[in-house]
Amino acid sequence: MAKELKTNAMRFLDKCRIEYTVHTYKCDEFIDGIDVAEKLNQPLDETFKTLVVYGKSGNYYCFLLPVAMELDLKKAAKSVGEKSIEMIHVKDITKVTGYVRGGCTPIGMKKQFMTVIHNSAEKLELFYISGGRIGTQIRLSPEKLINAVNGKFDDIVHQ
Repeated sequence: MAKELKTNAMRFLDKCRIEYTVHTYKCDEFIDGIDVAEKLNQPLDETFKTLVVYGKSGNYYCFLLPVAMELDLKKAAKSVGEKSIEMIHVKDITKVTGYVRGGCTPIGMKKQFMTVIHNSAEKLELFYISGGRIGTQIRLSPEKLINAVNGKFDDIVHQ
């Protein structure tokens, strides 16, 4: 049996001694989070996507939210103390994070950005996030993730 190649995200979690399980799926290119959840039979409200934004101040931020929800840019900006924020361009994802589109995760990036997780995760014991490459998901505790990245929970989605 071939040894699983660890991503930066997995190495970060190992270093922090945070338990996680890895879930993989066949995929050669980017598919959206809803398709990923369906491929792995994961509940949509427990499967979170990572979005990276750029603030007016010049800082970058990570937002995690359920795959079927949409980020509310005004709420998200307020959450991180910015006047306004905008999504980074797809072509800049790798340069900014070190990850590719569809494999972006808030852990193990080139630099740790302030991270906000939608408050629906607070009531979940475990949730799914990208594992750091296309075809890989990680299931872990939202509470332990928040502590590891020094992030917070907040309401950041359109109602």
